[in-house]
Amino acid sequence: MSKLLDSISSGLLAELEATMRDVELGDQQSYMAHKTPLELYAFLLQWFVTAAEKVKATEDGDAPPPAAATKGRRGRGGKAGAGRGAGRGAASKKNEAWTWQDQIPATLGLIVKVLRLQTQRIWTTTAEREDFIKTITRPAYHVAENEQYMKKSDIKLWVYKVICLSVKHHGQSFAVHINIIQFLTFFEHLSEPMAECLTVLAGEYDHAQVGDEILRDIAGKTFNAQDSKGPRAFARFLVKFAELAPRAILKQLSLLLDQLDSESYPMRQALVEVIGSIITELSNTSTDNDNSKTAQKQISGLFDLLLERTLDISSYVRTKLLQVLAKMCDLKPKFPKQRLAITGAAIAALADKGATVRKTAAALLVKLLETHPYRTHGGMLQLDVWQAEYQDVCKELEKIEGKIGNADEDDAKMAVDDDDENATPKKKPKKKKKHSKLKPRKSQLNVAAVTEEQAVLAGLEGQELQLMNLRKKYFVEGLAFIRQIESAMEPMGLLLGSKNKLEVAEAIEFFKVAHDYEFESAKVGIRKMLHLIWVKDNNNSGPAEEAKEGKGVRQKLLDCYRGLYFEAIEGLQPKEQVSRIAKNLVERTYETTLAELTSLEEMMRIMSEEEQIHQDVISKLWQIYSSKQNIPSQQRRGAIIILGMLALGRRSVLSDRVDTLLKVGLGSLGKADLTLARYTCVALQRLNGSAKKVKGSLLDKTMRIEMTNPIFRKLQDAVNHPCRSREWFGFAEQVINTVYALGEHPDVFCNELIKKFTIKAFTPRAPKPATDPDAMAEDHPGDVTQNSLETATQDSTPGTQQGDKEKDVGDAFELSQLLFIVGHVAIKQIVFLELVEREWKRQKDEKQAGRCLIPEKLAAKAKGTDKASKDGEELDQVAGNAEDEIGDRVAGVRETEMLYGTDSLLAMYGPMVVHICGSPHKFKSPTLRAAATLLFSKFLCVSSQFCDQNHRLLFKILETSKDANIRSNIVIALGDVAVSFSNIIDENSNELYKGLSDGSIIVKKNTLMVLTHLILNGMIKVKGQLGEMAKCVEDEDARIADLAKLFFSELSTKENAIYNNLPDGNHLSTGDHAVDEKTFRSTLQYIFTFIEKEKQAENIVEKLCQRFRLSEDPRQWRDIAFCLSLLPFKSERSVKKLIEGFQFYRDKLHEPQVYEKFTEILAKVRSFEQFSGL
Repeated sequence: MSKLLDSISSGLLAELEATMRDVELGDQQSYMAHKTPLELYAFLLQWFVTAAEKVKATEDGDAPPPAAATKGRRGRGGKAGAGRGAGRGAASKKNEAWTWQDQIPATLGLIVKVLRLQTQRIWTTTAEREDFIKTITRPAYHVAENEQYMKKSDIKLWVYKVICLSVKHHGQSFAVHINIIQFLTFFEHLSEPMAECLTVLAGEYDHAQVGDEILRDIAGKTFNAQDSKGPRAFARFLVKFAELAPRAILKQLSLLLDQLDSESYPMRQALVEVIGSIITELSNTSTDNDNSKTAQKQISGLFDLLLERTLDISSYVRTKLLQVLAKMCDLKPKFPKQRLAITGAAIAALADKGATVRKTAAALLVKLLETHPYRTHGGMLQLDVWQAEYQDVCKELEKIEGKIGNADEDDAKMAVDDDDENATPKKKPKKKKKHSKLKPRKSQLNVAAVTEEQAVLAGLEGQELQLMNLRKKYFVEGLAFIRQIESAMEPMGLLLGSKNKLEVAEAIEFFKVAHDYEFESAKVGIRKMLHLIWVKDNNNSGPAEEAKEGKGVRQKLLDCYRGLYFEAIEGLQPKEQVSRIAKNLVERTYETTLAELTSLEEMMRIMSEEEQIHQDVISKLWQIYSSKQNIPSQQRRGAIIILGMLALGRRSVLSDRVDTLLKVGLGSLGKADLTLARYTCVALQRLNGSAKKVKGSLLDKTMRIEMTNPIFRKLQDAVNHPCRSREWFGFAEQVINTVYALGEHPDVFCNELIKKFTIKAFTPRAPKPATDPDAMAEDHPGDVTQNSLETATQDSTPGTQQGDKEKDVGDAFELSQLLFIVGHVAIKQIVFLELVEREWKRQKDEKQAGRCLIPEKLAAKAKGTDKASKDGEELDQVAGNAEDEIGDRVAGVRETEMLYGTDSLLAMYGPMVVHICGSPHKFKSPTLRAAATLLFSKFLCVSSQFCDQNHRLLFKILETSKDANIRSNIVIALGDVAVSFSNIIDENSNELYKGLSDGSIIVKKNTLMVLTHLILNGMIKVKGQLGEMAKCVEDEDARIADLAKLFFSELSTKENAIYNNLPDGNHLSTGDHAVDEKTFRSTLQYIFTFIEKEKQAENIVEKLCQRFRLSEDPRQWRDIAFCLSLLPFKSERSVKKLIEGFQFYRDKLHEPQVYEKFTEILAKVRSFEQFSGL
């Protein structure tokens, strides 16, 4: 092949040089003699290129060629023709080294030389000349068809030269036009190279007509929506051509715009990019020339075209549009008017159905913020600052307008409108003359008032007025942009809850950038995104996936918070840096909800484990916590909250400073601020570590402290300190939690605590005056018996005082304290019993493991393994029986001893709390009733016997209590009782569903959450009450509606759960629980989306048709017909069931809406091919 190519190339080159010499000499007979040889060489070259491609194709397609070559080398050792065989071996080596791809540039270079020949002098007729040119250029087209060749820049450039020379010197415009169109149709990889080729042709060879013709040809094409390959190739061509030669595209844009209505979305995408490239070109070249106004009009029109595409039906086109608009933000001209329109379009796109569109819209808003042109206040965009500045500008503008108006209104207008200062003195006298003729008296006044100096002053003030008008316009546009971004905060906050990780990452970036530009409402989003710390990132993804998807959501969140609050800022001293970071940490705890604190705790734990918080910052937090200065209580609380969170990751944060915790948090400062004391107790619990219990594991890594430790003495002193604040209950709860978390014998501590509070509550005392300063501040002042018992009263009514025989005087608040402690100790004792059970099992397991060592050694020595395996199985059985015995023993303690044991302290309070809860007319203190209900609910969780005897009282309180907090607590307690004794609650589940109709939003929300938990975990069964849950889908409160939708989406994952309970939704149509038709339809429309199986749809059709027979109310007919219209009717059986049920609904079709729904069903059925004949 090498020799053959060399022969053809050298022969053609020699012939070409000879021809060019003869042409230069002008001897027609001589150069005409070269005509046939050139044609022959051109043919041979074309044939060789085709053959070389075929040889390459066979070599690439056959796997065995290396083996064949090996056989050939073996045969080379034959006796006959040894020398010839050696020569063949050398030739084969050369062939292996020779590749056609290396020869392509030289071959194409030879063709370029041929194309520089004056062919019109040799081939006088057009047909002959075109045949020769086509023959000689055909190898270039053949090479271009190969994608691998066109990836080589040198080969690509030679192909461009061949095509360009054939057009420029040999009139091949039409042929090249046809070839390029064919390339775009059949060879997708040539889209961008052909655009580059046409750019070279127009730029270096000054021949733009071919490009224009091809653009006109593309503009006239019709692309089908189903065809993807063809339109994509043409689209890529247009995009590349627009990048390289936007002016050429601009000439044909009016024709190309027809493709915006093309059925094929790739073409519409391409046109969007093309328009973006044209805008870029016009904005870069139309700054200070005469055509700038025309260019501005063109740019404005093109932006309008782009913004129209926000309504495109394809999400791919909408995404591409937003990407193009993002590129426009980087242009030097800022287009303030268009930017506002772009911002509005981006905000609207945040509600798009396509996740990719929403993600791109969020990225566009970030870009708009980063490139905004409003740099007056260092680029900051605080709404209040800008409004104040705008008001100042308006006031200044009014002053200037007033000054100029006092001098002469006409002169002022002239000074503002006329930019040419030289023309001003010429126009003024003329106007004055005209005014003097029309209004002589006023003219005389003006001549007296307006001197030459006043005229100059008016001119200067006119210029100032013009500047102030521009400033006012600037601030108006800036304020409009700020308000637009403010309006994007709410929809952007919704994106934080998206399932698409890329979308969430863009939302995080938006809030970070908005916070950097000092948007006040961005703080809400920053706080809301904190909950994303619980999102599990895919740690198993490889580098390629990570590069594609970017950082995980959790890592993105950590980077965002680190950048905003925890990283050092340039220009500050180290001490100032530490103080700033500590201040930011403390401020994260201000005005936070429990959920936000929990999420912040997880973030601090992760950062502490990774040692991202410097030791100096931790020392600063301790300094704030233990400061003797009178600092705000929020700061001190925030410091201990953060320190407690950091201790989850590193226990050493607290373990070295326990004395400080006891001195500050449980000392005088803690007693004065119970919230500080409560968080100090939470921090003390962290001394136990944060190792989570592994399910099924018997290991216990917790640390237990002896009860003589000063920690418990301080805790007892603090909780016994006299206090009448509601905050005491939260503090007491954490004291008990701390004792059970750290104490070796927490029951001993709690035993003493309960006895002391019992003595305090029931010790008789003299009645205090009504103006006692220690009176309970937490109860309602309107309740005259707010801290009274009928048997032990302070402020009882005169009638009650006469009825009391014993005259015992007690305190309702102290009794409330006692009941609260008893209830919380009961719950914590259950948890402690579980820990004891686990410890017993662990000790038993260790003993069994020790006994197993000897049999294992004997089994290892023995030859057989059967006996050893039998011994092991027997030991497992023994261990299992021992564990069951331990479990039964602990369960017995909980069931019979805690509330019914003769030696149980808690047993004394069971009858008392039942009496208090059952006598609301006697015990009227709200705090006492709340504490008693809480204790009663906790006792129900302890023993099934107590629960079985008294649970109806809890349902009665739920029904009759007027306090929403008590009802809310009861609902949550019922959920806990259901976990412990599900059969008792399952029998009375109807009572629990009543909470869904409660007037209080809190009660309704808690009921829905509890029912969701119980139903989805199979703790209670749905018995016809799914309709009550369905009503919440259209609740006025967005949180309740979202929770209900979440419940149904989760329930749909359980097999046939929604289908089996769907008929129960009928009571939404009639009866006491009926809803209006609009709510009924929107609710059922949502629920029917979960009916996906054909078999389910068939059965529902049959049941709904039979329900027509049983209903007489037109409202029910309409509702049933609506439900039928929601079904898909894709199978013949569904249609058959509908036809068979005709007898049940034929007499209802006179109702207009029923008839309309059946018409819709018929149209839906006819849309399927198998029913097209109906």
